[in-house]
Amino acid sequence: MTEPRTMQKTERISGGGGHGRGGPFGGGMVGQKPLNFGPSIKRLVKRLRPERPKVIAVIVAGVISVALTAAGPKVLGKATDVIFAGFIGKNLPAGFSKAQAIEAARAQGQNQFADMITGIDLVPGQGIDFNALGTVLLVVIGLYAVSALLGFLQGYLLNDVVQHTVLRMRSEVEDKLNRLPLRYFDRQPRGELLSRVTNDIDNVSQSLQQTMSQLLTSVLTVVFMVGMMIYISPTLALIALVTIPVTMVIAGLIMKRSQSQFITQWRRTGTLNVEIEESFTGHSLVKVFGRQREVQATFEVENDELFKASFIAQFLSGLIMPITMFIGNLNYVIIAVLGGLRVASGTMTLGDVQAFIQYSRQFTRPVTQIASMANLLQSGVASAERVFELLDAEEEPAEDGITETPAEARGRVGFEDVSFRYEEDQPLIEHVSFCVEPGQTVAIVGPTGAGKTTLVNLIMRFYDLDAGRITLDGIDISGLRRQDLRSQIGMVLQDTWLFKGTIRENIAYGRPDAAEEDILTAARATFVDRFVGSLPDGYDTVIDDEGGSISAGEKQLITIGRAFLADPALLILDEATSSVDTRTELLVQHAMSALRADRTSFVIAHRLSTIRDADLILVMEEGRIVEQGDHHQLLELNGAYAALYNSQFSGPDPRDNQVAPVVPLPS
Repeated sequence: MTEPRTMQKTERISGGGGHGRGGPFGGGMVGQKPLNFGPSIKRLVKRLRPERPKVIAVIVAGVISVALTAAGPKVLGKATDVIFAGFIGKNLPAGFSKAQAIEAARAQGQNQFADMITGIDLVPGQGIDFNALGTVLLVVIGLYAVSALLGFLQGYLLNDVVQHTVLRMRSEVEDKLNRLPLRYFDRQPRGELLSRVTNDIDNVSQSLQQTMSQLLTSVLTVVFMVGMMIYISPTLALIALVTIPVTMVIAGLIMKRSQSQFITQWRRTGTLNVEIEESFTGHSLVKVFGRQREVQATFEVENDELFKASFIAQFLSGLIMPITMFIGNLNYVIIAVLGGLRVASGTMTLGDVQAFIQYSRQFTRPVTQIASMANLLQSGVASAERVFELLDAEEEPAEDGITETPAEARGRVGFEDVSFRYEEDQPLIEHVSFCVEPGQTVAIVGPTGAGKTTLVNLIMRFYDLDAGRITLDGIDISGLRRQDLRSQIGMVLQDTWLFKGTIRENIAYGRPDAAEEDILTAARATFVDRFVGSLPDGYDTVIDDEGGSISAGEKQLITIGRAFLADPALLILDEATSSVDTRTELLVQHAMSALRADRTSFVIAHRLSTIRDADLILVMEEGRIVEQGDHHQLLELNGAYAALYNSQFSGPDPRDNQVAPVVPLPS
């Protein structure tokens, strides 16, 4: 309640490993729906504006490519007509005209044959015209080749559009994170924030890539296929179109049931992912307390539930394609029968029937694709909403009326009636005032949750005050640039932070332009050099936040070396020696004494042995300074500080060592 903390626990959205925390199962956003689909998708589309020329090129290339593909079956039908006409014409007597051949067939009672050849462009006695057939085939090959090239161009441009859009989105998110106040990060679980920055943006990228390409192609395919079917035979086109609502209704019913199962699947995936992550992270504890069987049993239960949900979800979603194919095959049979009758009656050519059947077969596939992309589009828009929430978060207040930072800060810090609270209805720091002179060491002590870390965070301007002011060398810090203010301050926290890199790079983080000799001097002064010499690669040993092959105390020494190298005017130590052994702590204290010379230092400590020599000790309780003075003055007061000190250093009551008399049990 009084320290920087997670003020609000955000419920992890059911998205498996994808949302809330990463994991071995990955994590799409399957099953998650956007809250405001319309406004969100409009905002997402607006982000494509910088790529407008390429988007137009993608649409033009898609239209031409699909149009050429749609023209292919119709032109190919001409080749079938040439072959069929040659086959029929070769069996008719030569020297007759087409009209004479029809009359002769009717005279012989072959009226159906006569009707059929009425719709065929043939010459009696002449076989297949291979020149005409070759021309048609070359045209078809040309159509498909140009269509394929345009399709490749469309895919290339679309990929460029999507990746540049996502590149800008990632850059905006990164810039936004640097402008957000620390208060925002206190209220956001780390896994949730990382999920928005990584998984959600990746999901937006995948959704844009797939939906923009497939949706555009599918819609254009449906339009052109329907147009060609109507052009060839309006009657057959009407019969073919009847299958659309049937297919959509059946697919919709199946998707509705499968979607609920997908939600269950990914919720179970998230639960199992949490169980696995916790058991792996705490593997040592599981071993120590002998909980392997319980962990295994929990895993088996969750894994079984995930299997059931996944099986049902995949089974139901897998029904869409075979059912759609069954309806398409029925449609194919009906069209083939009716087309055959029309060819026999001479109202359609065999090539047109062939082309129509091809169109009807190609027509059902994009309809199914459009239906199946609904979930994918919802998923992408839902992820976009989460990214937009981050981009819309309130930023740090603008730094107006900037005051020039002194060329060399002396380190005089003053608190003047300072008040601060994380929540408006929960008081924390109330009317705190004190002054620290340059070179003094100030220790802040008190029980957990008293507001010690909050006090130093206010000096860093991680939070803005509700009332009062804090001054550095007489200048109100609210008038200084945050970057200028923080460049004068060095901070060593209880929780060490190391990035993946060498030990040398981690130390140099405090001053990137530091010379090699300065880095080594800082390492020697903080006793980093003592253990680095035992490592195979020395200062080139690669470590990360997990620490690798170095201990927690050694990690702490590296962070202290980083602060030493930065050579700040103001030094803040928040339980900086809590992870080191007693002997190393004594050595580090000597190093800190040298580091604190002529610098103002704020030391937060629970072990009071580390702050006996502090010039000023502030004792805090519930956000208030209840006592202040040096070590001896506070002991003489016999108040809160004396109680804390005695609880750590007073010996046990001799009476605690007395053996209780043995009381005989009643017989």
